[in-house]
Amino acid sequence: MKRRQFLQLAGGAVAAPFVSHAAFAQAYPAWPITMVVPFAAGGPTDVIGRIMAERMRQTLGQTVVVENTTGAGGTTGVTRLARAAPDGYTIGIGQNGSHVITAATYANLSYDVVRDFEPISLICITPFTVTARKTVPADDLKSFIAWLKANPNKTVGTAGQGSISHVCGLIFQQATGTQLQLVPYRGLAPAMQDVVAGNIDLIISDPVATLQQMRGGNVKVFDVCDTKRLPSAPEIPTVDEAGLPGYHVVLWHGLWTPKGTPKPILDRLHAAVVEALADPAVRAKLETLGQDIYPRDRQTPQALAAQQKAEIEKWWPIIKAGNIKVE
Repeated sequence: MKRRQFLQLAGGAVAAPFVSHAAFAQAYPAWPITMVVPFAAGGPTDVIGRIMAERMRQTLGQTVVVENTTGAGGTTGVTRLARAAPDGYTIGIGQNGSHVITAATYANLSYDVVRDFEPISLICITPFTVTARKTVPADDLKSFIAWLKANPNKTVGTAGQGSISHVCGLIFQQATGTQLQLVPYRGLAPAMQDVVAGNIDLIISDPVATLQQMRGGNVKVFDVCDTKRLPSAPEIPTVDEAGLPGYHVVLWHGLWTPKGTPKPILDRLHAAVVEALADPAVRAKLETLGQDIYPRDRQTPQALAAQQKAEIEKWWPIIKAGNIKVE
């Protein structure tokens, strides 16, 4: 009996065989929750994760601590989540880069990007932008591409080898007939810092950092990689309008837990996400960052699983055809 009491107090996966899932979840969460962010602080995934963590705290009654576990195109952080106990005390924010792209670009991952995780909810989606240092001698996408062609080996920052920004850089290179040097970072935030400093020439990323730097006059944003303009920055043309039709790239975010997390706990986490995304303050913050919040009927585990499946079917053949691999 003493052993059973000790295991219940210790929490975690070890307690699950000794108590029902419902009883285990009833006291959940009894201590702070860790949200693993697989990219550097200040990048899009980190910023969105911190906004969600702060609001989820109100619903869950416990602090949600953000932990940046960076490296290897996001796979270091996703590995950390896969190895965590399925007790609801470690959750992870990710996106189509970390939960779709790297599964095809990295050859020897220790986890299965679908089978080893439980989906909680989709959060938001936004198109990428093509952004350059402010000193490049071009003021629109067509003249920028012409400049890149005339000056090969210009540098493009990525969130690491095999990341979605890395793959998008390669596709941009192919689509424009340019020759670029792809420079890996531990996330898009440090890459953007080097664009602002003039140390690298361009970045293909979502608007979280892009819009702030553009409004400060620190970078040039040539297009939105979508068929429609951003409501938060309607002055930026679409990539079709700018002269590179069909180069459509979006970044969406969701939340996962390790496989085997009890359903009552998943339900509590899901409810916290739904409440956060219904909060006008949260919505305003995300929309200011150029994010389009998913409608309520798509804020479900099933919708996240379906989105991931659709993206796998889209991206994996492209990556295979391009022989894009990270050993």
